[in-house]
Amino acid sequence: METFLLMGLNGYAWITIVTIVVMFGVMIFTKLPADFVFLGGMGTLYVTGVLSAQEALSGFSSTSVVTIGVLFVVIAGLVHTGVLQWMVRYVLGIPSSYGKAIVRLMLPVAGLSAFLSNTTVVALFLNVVKIWSKKLNVAPSRLLIPLSYASGMGGVCTLIGTPPNLIVSGLYMRDTQEELNVFTTTLPGLFILAVGVLSVLALRRLLPVRRSPDESFAQTDGYTVELLVPTDCPSVGQTIEEARLQQVRGGRLVEIVRFDKEIISPVADDEFLMGGDRLIYSGQIEEILELKRTHGLVNADHHVYSVSEVDQRRKLRTAVVERSSRFVGKTMEEVSFEADTRMVLVAVARKGERIDRSPRDIVFQPNDVLLLECPLGQTAASYASWEKDLRFFESEDLPNIGRKTLVSSLIMLAMIVLSSMGVLTLLQACFLAAGAMLFTRCCNVEQARKCIDWNILMIFAGSICLGLAIEKTGIASQLSEAILGACGTNPIVALVCICLAATFITEFISNVAAAAMFYPIAYETAVTLGVSPLTFSVALMLAASSSFATPIGSPTHMLVYGAGGYRFTDFMPIGVLMNLIVLAANVFIVTLLFPL
Repeated sequence: METFLLMGLNGYAWITIVTIVVMFGVMIFTKLPADFVFLGGMGTLYVTGVLSAQEALSGFSSTSVVTIGVLFVVIAGLVHTGVLQWMVRYVLGIPSSYGKAIVRLMLPVAGLSAFLSNTTVVALFLNVVKIWSKKLNVAPSRLLIPLSYASGMGGVCTLIGTPPNLIVSGLYMRDTQEELNVFTTTLPGLFILAVGVLSVLALRRLLPVRRSPDESFAQTDGYTVELLVPTDCPSVGQTIEEARLQQVRGGRLVEIVRFDKEIISPVADDEFLMGGDRLIYSGQIEEILELKRTHGLVNADHHVYSVSEVDQRRKLRTAVVERSSRFVGKTMEEVSFEADTRMVLVAVARKGERIDRSPRDIVFQPNDVLLLECPLGQTAASYASWEKDLRFFESEDLPNIGRKTLVSSLIMLAMIVLSSMGVLTLLQACFLAAGAMLFTRCCNVEQARKCIDWNILMIFAGSICLGLAIEKTGIASQLSEAILGACGTNPIVALVCICLAATFITEFISNVAAAAMFYPIAYETAVTLGVSPLTFSVALMLAASSSFATPIGSPTHMLVYGAGGYRFTDFMPIGVLMNLIVLAANVFIVTLLFPL
């Protein structure tokens, strides 16, 4: 393999290139989970001899990966003591104009994202923004894209704000033995944020007006109907299956309300029908009402799903189908969700419009929004096994704000101060903060364990593995030479080329993967040109998190994509311009603050 050469690259290098291309193709065109794809890539590089076992697994012992894992525990303490919810509740207010609303939204979101997972921050703000938009009489779609943009631009302001920063800083320390301060990227990050906010304000006319999917469920009386079983109905005493009342033309039986107010939901086929039962159906109302003629039922006096009754007994919740969900390509009959969770599907919306047919017959697609009927007071534990398939728009587990809110805030502040002043390394400070969160019971062990996203850690470790393979096989040096050949010896031009390529790639793949892939190229180019590798590294951190033009460029974009009712192309008109503006701001401020 080492003696075989094609275009200056040996066999191991071509295996690495093919592996990377296949991995990225699989992630873009299939529904396979990214962590599974990265694990397959690591295995391929090891089995083919590109990397040794120690090299292939080195990502799991990387300081940056361990730091990210420990930070999940710190975030769990902040979430479960209400710190984030408190900030969400009190920072927005009622601005007097749409432009002021954008600024009022983006600045606190960016501030939180500088220290916390931007996905967590966006998830917490999601419903608040939707409610807030109604007060402002603004379409949610005109605020949700700025929400996602702010989380990404805020994340680059510290090393712990976004994973690419940690990955690049870890690789930089490996190559130079120089540890970066947690605030190394703060000044350039703040400049990028200021430019970004002003750009969104200037380009706000390009933000689309779309109907939010759950707005299709604003009036529930239009698609639920309640029928009463009279005592002389011929079906009394039969099971639901025998009476053929479960799956009916145009709809499905959601629940039975007994005369003594007992609620049966979901309804089993062997449930007996009794006189005085109220049968609640969802689907196409005109066809469901045919049951009055065919089965001897009569109209009930009112619909069950009025707001007051839902709040008293059962609750309606909305959730979006994730891209890699087990629901995709199946109907509700083909998954065990209802039996596992005691939730019942009532209706489905797609691209902002409710699908006007029986929800039981609908084959689910990514980003479909489901209206679910569930028991009042249901907790997240009852649907924990389905959290990777559905993302609920609202949380039922909001904590009470109290003494522990202050405690967890002080712990986070101490972590930041100790690491930034060099008293402790960032990893040491994170370990102490995580331990303090558990010791003070800001979160318990189970909450901390559930908050650790092992899939993300697998992706980070796999990304480091890819970066190592790119460097070891000589791909980095070859690409560096190609960039120098195309750009000459001008380091500014070379920096622009690398950042532009990283920005383009990160629109389609994980920003962590893009950072790990381009770091060895950036480092080799800087060394070859005899300029500071730190300049290229900081610029790469900012570029890897600057994805604005596609919804798949960032997990936060995918969060708002379904909730805002966007089309895939809605991100492009403003996003392409944002990419170019932020790229220019990036190169300008980084070369100014970190001279070549």
